[in-house]
Amino acid sequence: MKKCLIVLFLAMILVTSLFAQAVAEEAPVSNEPITIEFWTHEDASRQALEEQYIAEFEATHPNVKINRSVYSSTKIPEIVLTAFAAGQGPDIFNLQISHEYSYIVNGLVAPIDYKAIGFENAEKFKAHYMDGILDPVTYDGKIYGMPLEITNWVIYLDKNVFRDAGLDPDKDYPKTWEEMVELAPKIIKRDGDIITRRCFDFNYDLPIPQFQPMIEQCGAAFVSEDGKEAIVGKEGWIKFLTFMQQWGPCGKNYGSPVLRIARKFINNDNNDMAMAMAGLYQEPRIQKANPDYYNSDNWCLVPFPRFKDADPSAPSASFIAHYYMVNGGIPSAKQKVCWEFVSYMLSHPIDYLVKGGTIVQPVAGILDTPEMQALRDSDVVLSDLANSDCIIYGDYSPEFESLLKNAITAVMIEGVSPEAAYENLKKLAQDVLDSK
Repeated sequence: MKKCLIVLFLAMILVTSLFAQAVAEEAPVSNEPITIEFWTHEDASRQALEEQYIAEFEATHPNVKINRSVYSSTKIPEIVLTAFAAGQGPDIFNLQISHEYSYIVNGLVAPIDYKAIGFENAEKFKAHYMDGILDPVTYDGKIYGMPLEITNWVIYLDKNVFRDAGLDPDKDYPKTWEEMVELAPKIIKRDGDIITRRCFDFNYDLPIPQFQPMIEQCGAAFVSEDGKEAIVGKEGWIKFLTFMQQWGPCGKNYGSPVLRIARKFINNDNNDMAMAMAGLYQEPRIQKANPDYYNSDNWCLVPFPRFKDADPSAPSASFIAHYYMVNGGIPSAKQKVCWEFVSYMLSHPIDYLVKGGTIVQPVAGILDTPEMQALRDSDVVLSDLANSDCIIYGDYSPEFESLLKNAITAVMIEGVSPEAAYENLKKLAQDVLDSK
């Protein structure tokens, strides 16, 4: 049903877009009032910074009014999709690239206006960023997005929980997924069948950033290199799904998709969560929620684990990329103002890193700055990032994400065998791929 809705939405969007293209060439008078609808995911630190940039931009552009709307990171993909289907998409928005890419291939967003953002051409623009970071938003020789951030997830570890369990956090942290399984019964506490202290658990709402590297470590992939086959590498997929089955209630009951997200606990140091997965954005959240804990030596970051027999060529992690994009159906003069504003916001990469929630804007040289090096355990994050790949992106990726969540839920909670879950996942994913 969800697949049908997405296909229907995109069809509606395309009709709306064709009509809008004729309107897009109508340029308003330069001093005509312009209202820009700007939608993004919620982040309190970044909100304060971007509201400052909005005020500054409006002060130098008195005819421009910018309305910034925020939504949860799990809900905004559907909200943006629904708005575009109704012909009421925002003028500026950002999503993770796995959800944004379909807007590019379906002609719904505008290519970058290099003159508006102060670059002579595409090559000059590319040189401003880390190598390859613009590849996901490059299509038919045009670039369609300006990078807001890249994020790879690592393990946040509460040393106090390790010590309470009789473990040495500096030596006993898990280097492999097999070691994670061995650690779990040493740390977990239960009240009957109810887990009262978890060793570790996943963020099941955002499966791709954490499960993609695990799947790749098993020698499997979402799509074949020629783009024709879905869910490649049967043995690897079954190994991954078996691991998830054994982690959940249908196995050893170490974690579950129905439990509260692990990273929600890690800030509090309440002896109820030893480890959780998150990006650098979690550091200022710990600082705000628990300043004494943040300033202590009782927490640290450790690398993303690998399976013992992982494919040596497999990435250590996968990074999420967010790009600001501009609606291709609005007038060209308004597009220009939108790109000017996005460029103004993103011309402050150090502020985003220091004041904006440790947002790593992937401009050239950002990883070598003193501000980056000063972050707690940034070497752990950078080491994994150096051997990481981008999360999957394609016009199929939102549906693949949903199918992966369903497969994981099936083996962890519904009692479906890994083999049966694999066969169902492959069939449904292949149907999606064939429909594109």
